[in-house]
Amino acid sequence: MANNFSQPQRQSPIGVLVMFFYTLQVYAKALWPILLVTILKIEKYNKLYLSLIIAAVLVVVAIISYFKYRNFTFFLDDENEEFVITEGIFNKTKTAIQLHKIQQVNINQSFIQKIIGVYELEVDTAGSNKKEGNIKAISHQLALSLKTRLLENNKRKPVAENQDDFSLGIDNPIINEIIPFIKISFASLIKVAITSNYGRSIALMFAFFFSIYENFKNTLGDDNTDTNIANFFENSILMGSMSILIVILIFVVLVFNLVRVIFKFYDYKVSKQSGSLLLSFGLLNSKSTIIKPEKVQITTITQNFLQKKMNILGIKIKQATSGEPQERKSAIEIPGCNADERNEILQLLLGQIPEKGVKLLPNYRKLVFTIFTTIMLPLFLYLGIGTWLATEVFEYYYLLPFYVIGIGLLVVFGFKNNRLFVNDSFIIKQSGAWDISNDIIAPDKIQAITTSQLFWHKKANIGSLILHTAGGDIAFQLGNFEIIKEFVNQWLYKIETSDSNWM
Repeated sequence: MANNFSQPQRQSPIGVLVMFFYTLQVYAKALWPILLVTILKIEKYNKLYLSLIIAAVLVVVAIISYFKYRNFTFFLDDENEEFVITEGIFNKTKTAIQLHKIQQVNINQSFIQKIIGVYELEVDTAGSNKKEGNIKAISHQLALSLKTRLLENNKRKPVAENQDDFSLGIDNPIINEIIPFIKISFASLIKVAITSNYGRSIALMFAFFFSIYENFKNTLGDDNTDTNIANFFENSILMGSMSILIVILIFVVLVFNLVRVIFKFYDYKVSKQSGSLLLSFGLLNSKSTIIKPEKVQITTITQNFLQKKMNILGIKIKQATSGEPQERKSAIEIPGCNADERNEILQLLLGQIPEKGVKLLPNYRKLVFTIFTTIMLPLFLYLGIGTWLATEVFEYYYLLPFYVIGIGLLVVFGFKNNRLFVNDSFIIKQSGAWDISNDIIAPDKIQAITTSQLFWHKKANIGSLILHTAGGDIAFQLGNFEIIKEFVNQWLYKIETSDSNWM
């Protein structure tokens, strides 16, 4: 039975609970230092007054949640071809999203929504740095039907032309029986976890622990915290062996990365749906999103040495976005694919398997400049600080060889892998020292092109290129400027003559 979206309707009645938990979560995040102090010093407070305050807060949150639910409505305006959402408590907001501008519709389910038995539907366009439409509590069938209506405005080829695809029709009885053609196994996720994202995991881990430490110190006001921690490490047997510390750090990073990858990508499935890719994944927070080939801006294939030996690689897909922060968040990842699965995905998204054409190499000056900025300049600063400001930094001179060798290897391999490949159909930018990435774009997806040449580079005939797309930029520095200009002229002609409909 088809749903009637032409009349304003509310979310599922049980959505009041979702509103309650999310509103409570917002206030808890804002007031968590006060909550921490209260928990740590709970014995000093009157239990009756504390209980009354907690009860009053819960009542206020419940009232706010009810009015959020009551005032939230959504419907489809067929006459104006808009999706309209009204929300707010005292100041009501009406959001009208033009159907032809919708880039993506996601169906997600957080841990709370799983318990309650509802789904969240997100509507995204390229006109804002946040999701324009967000319905937090509807049934799965209603979410699928609404998703279909929101996306059916986009022109597609008929389903009959491709027997492998499944219809998105509202009355389709097999809408919940779509068969995935790629399943990322648990073993593949383990391989991904132990072979990638070391830097990200270390950064997240240290940020997490330092945040806990700083907030714990500020909350308790313990001036001796630093001294106590220092004494602990000085007396610890761990400080006696640097190798043990390194092994423990590696182990912690691998475990942290493993947990993060499994929680994020568990039960990853890729299915075909009306010529598009339907992705579903997640352990506690489930996500379902559809990728339409005509909306894809940049496709990135990433693989390192260990992953090559294990026959796995990662794919990132960028669609149209509105800015830098959203650009990073909007990259959709498909981890743990093998070569055959990669080819099948590329065939569906790009219509063919991209081949590397004419190769452009960066000038050796790029290597020299990078060595100067990443190795020589930091060494000069270290020597300057140690000579004139703080001589104690010289106590760590034994770390210099490790820094120079480590950074030097990254710079050399990064320069070696820095390439730009161009053929008639695609532009491929290769980069990376350990993780080798290949960014693939079609010339008709380019929005603007920037070329630049410093005056001291004219004699060497080298210059830089930036390709601007709605999914981000691709830059290539210090290549042969005459060849770059020839390709730019070809790309500009293709842009002007293209009838591509990716917006």
